[in-house]
Amino acid sequence: MDVPVWQQQELDAWLRLLSTPRIGNASARRLLARFGGPEQIFAAPQAAWESCISPAQATQLARLPEHFAQRCAATWHWLHSTPQGLGRAIITLADPRYPASLLEMEDPPLLLYAEGRPDILQRAVPLADMRQCLAIVGSRHPTAQGSSNAQAFAHALAEHGWTVVSGLAAGIDAAAHTGALAAAAHPLATIAVVGTGLDQVYPRQHQALAQRIARQGLILSEFHLGTPPLAPNFPKRNRIIAGLCSGTLVVEAALASGSLITARLACEQGREVFAIPGSIHAPQARGCHALIRQGAKLVETAQDILEELAAPTRSAASAPGTTAALPLEPTPPAAAPARHSPEHTALLDALGFDPVGLDALTARTGWGAAQLQAQLLELELEGLVARLPGGQFQRVAQS
Repeated sequence: MDVPVWQQQELDAWLRLLSTPRIGNASARRLLARFGGPEQIFAAPQAAWESCISPAQATQLARLPEHFAQRCAATWHWLHSTPQGLGRAIITLADPRYPASLLEMEDPPLLLYAEGRPDILQRAVPLADMRQCLAIVGSRHPTAQGSSNAQAFAHALAEHGWTVVSGLAAGIDAAAHTGALAAAAHPLATIAVVGTGLDQVYPRQHQALAQRIARQGLILSEFHLGTPPLAPNFPKRNRIIAGLCSGTLVVEAALASGSLITARLACEQGREVFAIPGSIHAPQARGCHALIRQGAKLVETAQDILEELAAPTRSAASAPGTTAALPLEPTPPAAAPARHSPEHTALLDALGFDPVGLDALTARTGWGAAQLQAQLLELELEGLVARLPGGQFQRVAQS
């Protein structure tokens, strides 16, 4: 089957169906099942629509949506004005590139906007294979250790042929995408599923990251071009993140966290849920601990995930027929750790790996405030200690 080539009239019909107020995904699916496609829907009389939807919905469908002509023109222009080195596509349920795993969902997106590697978008095969995709999600305000863990797990998984899926949000999402992109040999290292139109980047500081993802992977959205970052859209996109993957890893999350929504959706879809434990004193660990109590699998290394999912262990960079050993630790390669002074070693031992304040460190070390602050600053500059809100410090694990 060839990759479908859009005709403008057909695309306009899809945009009209999905832009009509009061016509949600469920109503649109009923219409598609009854008439076959958007063009066939709009060729039918209004009375025929009422076999699938209410009279009020049919009245709305008979009207052109507000600013419809501008939306159609902008979408057609976006689709055919692809920057050099990128591909763009609009993928519907009937497209061979539509991810098969999303069809198993109760509420699959009817249309996906995609931007990414041209070689991926030009193949008439599903964009992603659930058996080789893992979601990594977590707090938008992680600890330094949480960010390091997300980046390291993503790097290790991508090196072993897995596609890391996340949401391009600040914090854990960004760290996961960055770690996966470092496994440069992987043909589809990472997929970002966003809660805006693909002509928007949110948060704005992720412009460069979004460009890297598009050139080394894919960015997907079910939202029309021009859709701004609206709060209700982010939980909605989480079902796509969960649905694309055979499992979801939560790195850090508070109890009231969108990441727990993704984990719940993954569980409801019969997918595995993994969680990294943290300090009992860290608010960012409480969501992970709650998931573990509810049956999520506690993981400490990328190997734990790969073994649970019975994943192929061949590195994306390995030649066919060779097998790469699983990493024992979820951290990317790094230089051998430097030797520490006796004072640094003593302070690192006193820190442990829990967040700790200056008063507790003074009691543990017996040092004065000036000496303690100086040593902490040196360790912070070396990347061995992170400064947390509330005047606390946390040791950062090194490979």
